[in-house]
Amino acid sequence: MEFRTVKSPDLIRGMLYLPRVYARRLPLQSMEAVRHAIFGCSTVEDSVKPLNRPPPAASYDAAGVSCDAVGVSYYAAGPSHDAACMRAKASCGAEDAGSAEAETMQHIFLNNFQLCTDIHETVLQHFIHCLATHGRHVQYLDFLHTIIKAEGKYIKKCQDMIMTELTNAGDDVVVFYNDKTSFASMLEMMAADREGVDENSPLMYHISLVDLLAACAEGKNVYTEIKCTSLLPLEDVVRVVTHEDCITEVKMSYVNFVNHCYVDTEVEMKEIYTSNHIWTLFENFILDMARVCNKRDKRLSDPTLEKYVLTVVLETIRSFFNSPFSENSTSLQTHQTIVVQLLQSTTRLLECPWLQQQYKGSVEACIRALAMVAKSRNISLPMDLDSHVSSLLNSSSSSLQRNQPTYKQATSSRTFTRANVAQNQWDYKNIVEKLQDIINVLEEQLKPLVEAEQSVLVDVLHHPELLFAEGTDPRSRCETGGFISKLIQHTKNLMSSEEKLCTKVLRTLQQMLVKKNNYDDRGNLLRKTLLNNYLQNKKSNAKGETTDNFAIGQDQDWSAIAPIQCKLDREGATKLVADLIMNSKNDKIFQESILLAIRLLDGGNTEIQNSFYNLMKGDNKSEKFFKVLFERIKSAQQEIKSTMSVNMNDLGSNETHEMGGNLTSKGIVVPASSKALTGGHHLRKGHEGGELGESNEVGPVVLIMEPILRFLQLLCENHNPDLQNFLRNQNNKTNYNLVCETLQFLDIMCGSTTGGLGLLGLYINEKNVALIIQTLETLTEYCQGPCHENQTCIVTHDSNGIDIITALILNDISPLCKYRMDLVLQLKDNASKLLLALMESRHDSENAERILISLRPQELVDVIKKAYYQEDEGDSSDVSPREVGHNIYILALQLARHNRHLQHLLKPVRRIQEEEESISNMLSLNNKQLTQMLKSKTAPVEEEKEDPLVYYARHTAQIEIVRSDRSMEQIVFPVPNICKFLTEETKHRVFTTTEQDEQSSKVSDFFDQSSFLHNEMEWQKKLRSMPLIYWFSRRMTLWGTISFNLAVFINLIIAFFYPYVEGTSMGVLDSPLISLLFWTMVCFSVMSLFTKRYGLRPLIVALILRSVYYLGIGPTLYILGALNLTNKIVFVVSFVGNRGTFIRGYKAMIMDVEFLYHVAYILTSFLGIFVHELFYSILLFDLIYREETLFNVIKSVTRNGRSILLTALLALILVYLFSIVGFLFLKDDFIMEVDRLPQAPLTMTQAMGSNSFTEYCGKDQTDCTSDVTILDNTEDEDDGTERACDTLLMCILTVLNHGLRNGGGVGDILRKPSKEESLFPARVIYDLLFFFIVIIIVLNLIFGVIIDTFADLRSEKQKKEEVLKTTCFICGLERDKFDNKTVSFEEHIKEEHNIWNYLYFIVLVRVKNKTDYTGPESYVAQMIKSKNLDWFPRMRAMSLVSNEGEGEQNEIRSLQDKLNSTMRLVTHLTLQLNELKEQMTEQRKRRQRMGFVDVQANAGHTMGSNQIIVSQ
Repeated sequence: MEFRTVKSPDLIRGMLYLPRVYARRLPLQSMEAVRHAIFGCSTVEDSVKPLNRPPPAASYDAAGVSCDAVGVSYYAAGPSHDAACMRAKASCGAEDAGSAEAETMQHIFLNNFQLCTDIHETVLQHFIHCLATHGRHVQYLDFLHTIIKAEGKYIKKCQDMIMTELTNAGDDVVVFYNDKTSFASMLEMMAADREGVDENSPLMYHISLVDLLAACAEGKNVYTEIKCTSLLPLEDVVRVVTHEDCITEVKMSYVNFVNHCYVDTEVEMKEIYTSNHIWTLFENFILDMARVCNKRDKRLSDPTLEKYVLTVVLETIRSFFNSPFSENSTSLQTHQTIVVQLLQSTTRLLECPWLQQQYKGSVEACIRALAMVAKSRNISLPMDLDSHVSSLLNSSSSSLQRNQPTYKQATSSRTFTRANVAQNQWDYKNIVEKLQDIINVLEEQLKPLVEAEQSVLVDVLHHPELLFAEGTDPRSRCETGGFISKLIQHTKNLMSSEEKLCTKVLRTLQQMLVKKNNYDDRGNLLRKTLLNNYLQNKKSNAKGETTDNFAIGQDQDWSAIAPIQCKLDREGATKLVADLIMNSKNDKIFQESILLAIRLLDGGNTEIQNSFYNLMKGDNKSEKFFKVLFERIKSAQQEIKSTMSVNMNDLGSNETHEMGGNLTSKGIVVPASSKALTGGHHLRKGHEGGELGESNEVGPVVLIMEPILRFLQLLCENHNPDLQNFLRNQNNKTNYNLVCETLQFLDIMCGSTTGGLGLLGLYINEKNVALIIQTLETLTEYCQGPCHENQTCIVTHDSNGIDIITALILNDISPLCKYRMDLVLQLKDNASKLLLALMESRHDSENAERILISLRPQELVDVIKKAYYQEDEGDSSDVSPREVGHNIYILALQLARHNRHLQHLLKPVRRIQEEEESISNMLSLNNKQLTQMLKSKTAPVEEEKEDPLVYYARHTAQIEIVRSDRSMEQIVFPVPNICKFLTEETKHRVFTTTEQDEQSSKVSDFFDQSSFLHNEMEWQKKLRSMPLIYWFSRRMTLWGTISFNLAVFINLIIAFFYPYVEGTSMGVLDSPLISLLFWTMVCFSVMSLFTKRYGLRPLIVALILRSVYYLGIGPTLYILGALNLTNKIVFVVSFVGNRGTFIRGYKAMIMDVEFLYHVAYILTSFLGIFVHELFYSILLFDLIYREETLFNVIKSVTRNGRSILLTALLALILVYLFSIVGFLFLKDDFIMEVDRLPQAPLTMTQAMGSNSFTEYCGKDQTDCTSDVTILDNTEDEDDGTERACDTLLMCILTVLNHGLRNGGGVGDILRKPSKEESLFPARVIYDLLFFFIVIIIVLNLIFGVIIDTFADLRSEKQKKEEVLKTTCFICGLERDKFDNKTVSFEEHIKEEHNIWNYLYFIVLVRVKNKTDYTGPESYVAQMIKSKNLDWFPRMRAMSLVSNEGEGEQNEIRSLQDKLNSTMRLVTHLTLQLNELKEQMTEQRKRRQRMGFVDVQANAGHTMGSNQIIVSQ
């Protein structure tokens, strides 16, 4: 294929312009065509030459292209940039750079992201130099404008380079008309160009320059924003725009500059929010909008003004009022009139009939922003405007279009009108979208089938032995794990040769460790068919169907996955992961290896953690392994620094956003199985066109960090201290501190390295919030346990990590909070947990004080209250704002120990009930009715609005535990919601009936009851879902009282009126006494209702008397008996509802004595109704069950029942012996007087036979209707006595019956013998022995046991009450231990060692996921599992220990102060001695010198005198 040399520049531009689709797919071919068109190559192959050699200069002339343009294009296509550029410029003979050449370069780079990204600063310097030397031509600026944005993405690198070159160029290039002289010339130019601005005029160059500066600031570039504001101050902009001679083109450029350099910025430009300049602009906007809307029915003839208002003005207004910085603007309150006028103007603009559909969305968005500001700032609007805006927003909310044209589109079309995209490209886009929709539908329909098919492969890997026949060698190898082992070994070999296959195998291994998905019917059928085909050797059931052992469609438990993890670990999966991570150069293999490691460690598998640790320690692989992870983290940090962008898109459009699918990225594949690992990111659909279509996508280098951090978190899961320390220090030649690097990564992610620490919301968006959350969770796992070294490492790090974490809690993370509040809540929740982990189990205050440096107490309390009230807003998110606020409240409590101001702020307002009680105590008000009235008046106020701090304080508990090193630690935790279902009756029963063990501790019995109490909470929670049963159960005491009262009333009726005649009222019932008694009881009941002294009992008695009088005794008893039976059944239902008897099984029901008692009560009531009334008397024994005193009386007999029974058995033995003696020797003395029943006289009918009687009556016609008494004339020979000991049995019964019942024993009922009888002495001895042994000794022994038992019960009760009042239930310390201490005994048992707080903590440990445990919770969970109670404090309390410790510390501190003062004194004296010594030494030296001088002088004087003498 050959090309001809093209000389026409227009033709060159036509060939060079390639659509975006083709430019992406064929970059090399397009560049070959460019080189051919410019350089005149005959073939494409000729054009692809060594790029360090330039083409001949003749080809430049042949192409008709300037040398500068050729040099630049050649430079952009090749690596030898400097040489090519210099040679091209050297060969250039023309000094005038024409517009055609600049346009050619513009079209070369147009919409080509790769070319624009790779451009070198030398090219920009060349064009800036051309502007300075060849003249200020607009085409050069257009080229610079082109390379700033390509393919919808802003190129920050080009923005920075252009801004740097412009600021260095000087006034020859950057021309502004700021001073008076130049401003006047600018006004003259605007007056000359009022009909239209010439493209080659200086004014057009100035407009293009301002447009270029605004483009450099787009995309939130803080560097260029600051530079632009320094070049063109806001005051000068306002002066130009508001001048009456300013033309629309200049306004459009200047206002766009204000929007991007002052309003829509990365950092806050305080000048725009504090000064009145922006409001001056708004007033000018109102005038311009009035000009556009002057003729509503007729369109304005000035299209430039119309475009200026509909694009630039509206976008600036919307950006200003949607900016997060405007929320703190104080100038808005003083300019409310302007806000109302702007709203009126935009509303009028929307009502214009000529307004095109493409602009309506922009106008409505502006109206929405203004309306929201007016609502939030309480700006009063006119009624007609308010109603009009409300109806407008309601009607347009569902149909709001997102494609809003921006000024950038307008400028692009203005500058590059000849480069418009053909219409068929939009058709192509629509076709692609439709095809994509079809693919999505097919994917959704076929997804269950694909997943079911893939799951079969996983099942084969679980049981590969089923592929082979039984008894074969391959089957036996597979059963021993040989298949998986070979597969893992082969996977490592595939790393270098078959990367795709290696990736597939790694994903399949991951699927073995994933919970089963729920397939639909088609998927289950396909799965079953494939299993039957592949696993033909599976055992079949009786029907011949294949049994699926893999639980199709059912989720596996972690307990079932853990053995699979261990199995893969034994076959070498852990070693495979480590080798692939260290040696793989492929990003996909590295990612899948990390994901497989996550699956192996998921659930906190300690065995896998130990395998990783031993592998790193044993083979000395840790240095290389951690180097790879360290370099990945560093690369991600550099990537974030180089591509840092903020989320300041149109905030007003966030209200109508739509959620997209899962986050993906080019170059890294996230499989469906790993969506949970990547956080399940959601994308918002971008707005079409302009800046709104821009998205902050996370690159692959950064995206891989989330699974890496998850892997590091799982290594430390369940607080593995070895790996926690190992991640910080490997003790190798080169140490890689991943703990610090993770913190540094969080610091960079949140943008503190760019100086935007206070602007977290601008750096956190939907794309990276899951990564930030994962980073926080990983840092938390580093510290929990606790790991004090990692805590210190994080707190003392040089980065802004702690400041970032506290800022996440205190700030609103706007604008993310406006549309994804659930993500913001997760951020705050994890940040608070991290700060708690940093202070976990530390006895010093260093970490807390460091946190308090960057955490303001008042703001922290405000965040807590805001989270509480946010729960009432009805946000249907998975994260509860109130729970997040609860975690922050616990953090505040921990910090309050080290900050008195925060401690004061957390104190809730005094409750109104406490004030009432104090007032009542002072006034000694005993009137309960008045107290009730006071409480009833104030109670609704409290229910209406509860203080958040009171709520959190009520749902927060604290306990003290003893660690394994015997140190004590205080734990603050949230009370689980299920604990509120613990009833007061149960609390009272547990508190009063818990027994002490041998060490006088109640903890053991209390711990044994904890499981039962937890089950009762579960049942009570379930009971709330059954309103009827719950209603009855809540009034169980009432039903019991009613049953007892009815039983008493029934027995009173029976006692007074039994026997009675049915259906009649006789005797006393006919007397007026009943009526008088009835009215007396009615009056008494009315009086009792007012006094509330006796309740309803008198009225019930009156009604019963009235019923007896009118209905009779029988019907009244039936009615009362039926009511009693019904009420008792209701009571049993309530009893079962409270206790949950049915859910404990039938065996528990049978063993429950109370339940059986109530069932017996029902049976007795049933017998009283249907058998006989006297059965009701048994119901009175219910008094023993209800009264504890009577129960103790019965218990006094039953408690020592064995002793009483043995004593009674001894009495029977003695009676038996005495009976034998009496039978043998005193048989004749056992003669007892008896009173026989009088014999009834016989009637004539009884005396005579029936036949004789009939005959008698028939013969004599005698009246036989009356009975005739026949006297029995037989003499009674009985003298009233009888023998009672003729048999041994009769003798035993007589002695047992009469001997024990008579005070003197058996002698009282025997015959009184004469002293003359021979057995008289024996009889005396017999009577006395029986009296002393049986009556006095044995019976009194029984009575004594009963009485002593009763006394013991009473003393035990008193002692128990005394223990409950004066001894701590948990630690066993007595009240006197807290005398003269900072904490009273009442505060100790209520706050420090509250019995129910310990129960709540046990429940919390049982209901909480073990992977979410904190360090203390893990420790207590392990102790509970082993039933070790050493974690309970015994005879210890932190308040007492701290007081003693404080005393010792004070003594030590005083001694240390004295020692320091002594040391300072000694040091001072030493210094003085040294100084004195130096002074003495100096004086000695001085004296020596002075003495030497004197000696010399004397010597000289002597010599002189000698000479004089000699001369004389």
